Amino acid sequence: MDLSEALDELRARGKPGAAAVLRRHGIAEEVWGVSYADLNALKKRIKTDHALALDLWRTGIHDARVLATFVADSSVMAVSDIEAWLADAANYGIANAIATLAERMPAAGQLARLWIESDGEWIGAAGWNLIGTQAMSGEWVGAAGWNLVGAQAMSGSLTDDEAIDLLRVIQARIHGSKNFTRYAMNGALIAIGGSMPGAREEALAAARAIGKVEVDHGETDCVTPDTAPYIEKMAARAATRGARVGAKG
Repeated sequence: MDLSEALDELRARGKPGAAAVLRRHGIAEEVWGVSYADLNALKKRIKTDHALALDLWRTGIHDARVLATFVADSSVMAVSDIEAWLADAANYGIANAIATLAERMPAAGQLARLWIESDGEWIGAAGWNLIGTQAMSGEWVGAAGWNLVGAQAMSGSLTDDEAIDLLRVIQARIHGSKNFTRYAMNGALIAIGGSMPGAREEALAAARAIGKVEVDHGETDCVTPDTAPYIEKMAARAATRGARVGAKG
């Protein structure tokens, strides 16, 4: 599929109503309202096509840029290229899509630590979203009772000590961070506490010390999760899955 064909496919799947909703979520660039279901269907057809991903990104169209993050080849994506993409990001959706692509890159850990130190709202949000993804990458290892070596071998996963250090950073900085960086930090706190039993008590303590996290979601119905209850729900679900796996074994 070339760029012209990909844009035709995206345009045909765009929905004005969905585009209006995305604009209320802060999408200021051109947006056609293509659903994630349709984007994923296109991803399955295209598979991996790095040249097309670069072309899609250059269009500046929101839906095309999200698709670019889906079909880019993470094994050849240059750090300079993904950082250039992130410098272009102007909303939370794109920052999150870039973080999802970065998680598949060999430099994921390096990028996460670099981005969370940025004063830029979208760069910081991408960094903390990447931290959250790394925290959750080891959840099924623990549930299945695999050994520690297997857990450490998982690409991009966090150790308990790394997670606890990051919790201290979140607790110290969250209320002074920019709006959607703050939202992503709250998500990373939930991911660590809900997915990493070795850091759960520290996460719950941090959540209680932080208290309510205020995020302006604009003209939307979105809400910021209450952190400690969400962590406890995730932990309960993980324990249930672990029990089921143990029973099958």
